[in-house]
This record gives sequence, C-alpha cells and structure tokens, in this order.
Amino acid sequence: MKVAVIPNLDKYGSAEVVERLSGILNANGFEAYIPDNICATGFNHLPEDELFKIADFIITIGGDGTIMRYAKRAALDNKPVLGINAGRMGYLANIEQNELGLIEKLKTKEYVIEKRMMLSVSVYDNGKLINEYNALNDAVITSGFISRIIDISASVGKDAVNYRADGLIVSTPTGSTAYSMSAGGPIIDPLTESFCITPICSHSLSAKPILLGSYNIIKLKAFSKKRTDIYLTVDGRKVASMKPNTEVIIKRSEKTVQLIRLNNRSFFKTLSYKFKDGRSV
Repeated sequence: MKVAVIPNLDKYGSAEVVERLSGILNANGFEAYIPDNICATGFNHLPEDELFKIADFIITIGGDGTIMRYAKRAALDNKPVLGINAGRMGYLANIEQNELGLIEKLKTKEYVIEKRMMLSVSVYDNGKLINEYNALNDAVITSGFISRIIDISASVGKDAVNYRADGLIVSTPTGSTAYSMSAGGPIIDPLTESFCITPICSHSLSAKPILLGSYNIIKLKAFSKKRTDIYLTVDGRKVASMKPNTEVIIKRSEKTVQLIRLNNRSFFKTLSYKFKDGRSV
C-alpha cells in the first residue's frame, strides 16, 4: 500500500514526526511518499498534487487548518486522511505525536473511516454563477467593521428568516465546534447530516441557532444601510464581497471528507480531551 505524508513543517514537532514515520511506514511494508519540495530520507518524492492520485492513504501533520486543507483536497480523489496533531488543539486530528505506533493498524485494517459531510457554497452575482467552494467547517457572512450591524436574509424554499446581526454562520456538524460554538451554536455529533444557522451577536431577543436537515437548500443575501463592506468567508478564508445583488446558495456537497480513526476515543471523550475540561481520556 502507498501512503503519502504531507506535513506542515512550520508546526512544532512536525519534522521529528516525519522522521519517525519514515521508520514506521517502511518497517510495515508501506511505500512511503512525501512532496518533492521536502527533503526527507526513507521516502519516495512526487509533486504534491500527484500524491493524492497515487496514495491509498494520506497522512497529514499539523493543526486543524492543515488537516482541513488536505482533507478537502483528498476528498476530490476520494482518499481517506489521517491527521496527526501538531497544532494547539488539533480537533480534527485523530492521533497525537505520542501515538504513532497506532499507524500499524493501517496494515491490519484495524481502523474506521468517518465520512464527514461538506457544504457546497455557490456565489451568484445578478443570477450569474461567479464561483463555487466546498466547506468542511462553515460559510460565514460578516461585516467588514467591528460591531457594525448588517441585515441578512436566510431563505429555505419560499420562506425566509431575517437577521440584524454582526454576521451569520452556516456550519456543518464538523464545524459546530468551531466559530458556530463560539457564537452560541450547539455542539453536533460530526457524523450527523445537518446544517446549523447561527447568528453572530444578533440584535434580537429571539434570534436562536436553527438546525436544518442536510437535504435543504439555503439562500443568503445581505446588505447594510450604512454601506458597510460585507464579506463571505469559507472555512476561514475570505472568498467574496457581498453586494446587494449577490446571492449565496448553500447545499450539501456531493463530496465527503474521509477521516481515519485509529484510536477508540468516542466523540464525547474527544470533546473532553480537546477542550481540556479536566477529565481523562
């Protein structure tokens, strides 16, 4: 089997993990690959984009941003990803740097693949499609200025909910523990199939998060009476400016992220461990 290792070498400990993985993978009979712009012994070298096409498994080393980036890329080629934590929280990572011995389970097939749904985010201008994105965590509309309220309309079918708020988050279950949680949204089991609409600092006593089935299609429009700049971000990356004639359509993506689970930590144990509430794993 072929395993591609893609590290974020800016993260603490990543280089050491790469060296240790070289020995573990070769000892277990894997063909180990790494991007050709990284100097590492014990690996075959190929351009990064080719690794996703030839590898049976992708191992990425870094924080949540790194894992999210490569997991979304791997989804295009339907490849499973194992995240090794080298970040501050590493919520998407399945194993820590002191658990590398578990990688032997890839050989014996003692692992589970969790399929995580993504959002398909389409941006239209005057009815014309401008661009499309996949989101593993969320799509967010926010004001370009701190504490500047904007008006946002969220429509499902013929019905709409209107918000006056600093912004609006549409998250996946995976993204429910990210920005949405910080804005007061619920924590959702990542294997469920749903969307969560969470207003950010809504100027209303009644505005609450709304949980929707993943079969729905959500249409968002936003404007500001004070001509405030409004932006759409997808998984933390600013991708578009929201004008009065801009419409964002969000639905379930046809692609799914596949995350490999080698340890036996449950969803609740992972929450406890990653968010450091003092309980043991």
